[in-house]
Amino acid sequence: MNNIFEIINLNLWYGSKQALKNISINIDDNCVVALIGPSGCGKSTFLRCLNRMNDLIANCRIEGSILFNNENVNSDSYNEIELRKKVGMVFQRPNPFPMSIYENVIYGPKCQGLTNKKELDSIVENSLKKAALWDDVKDRLHSSALGLSGGQQQRLCIARAIAMEPDVLLMDEPTSALDPIATTKIEELINELKKDYTIIIVTHSMQQAARISDYTAFFLMGELIEYDKTDVIFANPKNSKTEDYITGRFG
Repeated sequence: MNNIFEIINLNLWYGSKQALKNISINIDDNCVVALIGPSGCGKSTFLRCLNRMNDLIANCRIEGSILFNNENVNSDSYNEIELRKKVGMVFQRPNPFPMSIYENVIYGPKCQGLTNKKELDSIVENSLKKAALWDDVKDRLHSSALGLSGGQQQRLCIARAIAMEPDVLLMDEPTSALDPIATTKIEELINELKKDYTIIIVTHSMQQAARISDYTAFFLMGELIEYDKTDVIFANPKNSKTEDYITGRFG
């Protein structure tokens, strides 16, 4: 496997508060990495560093290197728009645009200037198939996306990200607003998608991390405490803080 991300001595501050402290981690391509830890420990902040979403937050200052395919995305010369095409994001709550299912999927490609209807039709079908939603919606592509169930809306948001042909999908607690059946479908989908993408997921559910991830990173108070294969983290963690969190002694 190749490293798709290599993070070296990453530090981040919101104003005077340091939210990430000296994070160094390598992430392989075509695997699922779960980020776990108690609320406020830096998981989502770290995730947003990977496609420079923190650029949108006032008083945010970052030091250190984030190499994506061997290029430092934190350098002034790196185009963050290009980065976000390659590193897509799915948020905690489904956020379909108030337009048709079809228009949701082609929104990104159209913004990039694609107008050929045949190509757009193909992107819609392929993206929805990859997101395991095509069979549900193929007969109502021009209906409002807001009419879908919560789980379907989240899969639509995944399809919308896939339409940009990314290398990486970032997911910030993508099932926390969903019921158990919809959650299972998203987890099954993640397992399928890792054939084509690297997936980095923030989750509050240790059971979910154990079910779906190849690697797990445990964050605490802005620090990366331990990062290893998931079965090692859950069965034989090297750090006592990891063991305490996983066995429910705190968090």
